[in-house]
Amino acid sequence: MQIPVEITLRDIPHSEAVDTRIREKIAKLEHFHERIMSCRVTVESPQQRKHQGKLYSVHIDMKVPGGGELVVNRGQDEDIYVAIRDAFNAAARQLEDHVRRQRGEVKTHEVPG
Repeated sequence: MQIPVEITLRDIPHSEAVDTRIREKIAKLEHFHERIMSCRVTVESPQQRKHQGKLYSVHIDMKVPGGGELVVNRGQDEDIYVAIRDAFNAAARQLEDHVRRQRGEVKTHEVPG
């Protein structure tokens, strides 16, 4: 990766375990596209409800060559690690689709005529 990873935890105390898990997931994304230019990850717990468990949401913003920007707003779960896993799974799918489009491996439909 050309630019360092930015990890932001909002309304959540800093945790080395969460930071490490996010960095592991980013390393796996680099298997799909080795030239990810930047990656910003935000994990937050926006609501302060007492009658329910906390919900964690994960936002991932990646920039790839060719002017591509991939954004994931996912991972609402009571378990922060499940939220991170779900968000990075969605990011991996987006990254795979982006690589396919760049390679021209997108299906085209013939016009009947």
